[in-house]
Amino acid sequence: MAIATPASSRRQPEPEINVTPLVDVVLVLLIIFMVIAPALEHGERVELPSILNVDPKPKQKLDPVTVTIGGTGNLYLEKEPLDQPTLLARLDAIHAAEPDRKIVLKGDGAVPYAKVRGLFAVIQDRGYSGVSLQVQKKKGQGPESAEE
Repeated sequence: MAIATPASSRRQPEPEINVTPLVDVVLVLLIIFMVIAPALEHGERVELPSILNVDPKPKQKLDPVTVTIGGTGNLYLEKEPLDQPTLLARLDAIHAAEPDRKIVLKGDGAVPYAKVRGLFAVIQDRGYSGVSLQVQKKKGQGPESAEE
């Protein structure tokens, strides 16, 4: 005759969840996205100059063409590097196809303002009425900080 053992005396193996591999994968993905995210911007990465008086309400939602002047003086139309004559020819073609299209000019803070203003004037002479400079707001200054 076999000896009966109570069911409670037998211990079944309990599954354990190992979280370490999951944490490793999540950290690797986080690092990858942190490295790739700055590359998703339009054109070359530039340090924008700051302004104090920000327009409180933007005029309208636009789909502008972005022209970038890099810190070394390189010109970009959206993300494509171009020399100035080719850039101006492409802008003429865009203006002929869509006369109401706006231009956003991004210039690195290290680029002399005379060069940025010169390109601004050349683009305006091409017939674009809506040319604007992209800037960033200075933190802790301006009318908002005076009220606090």
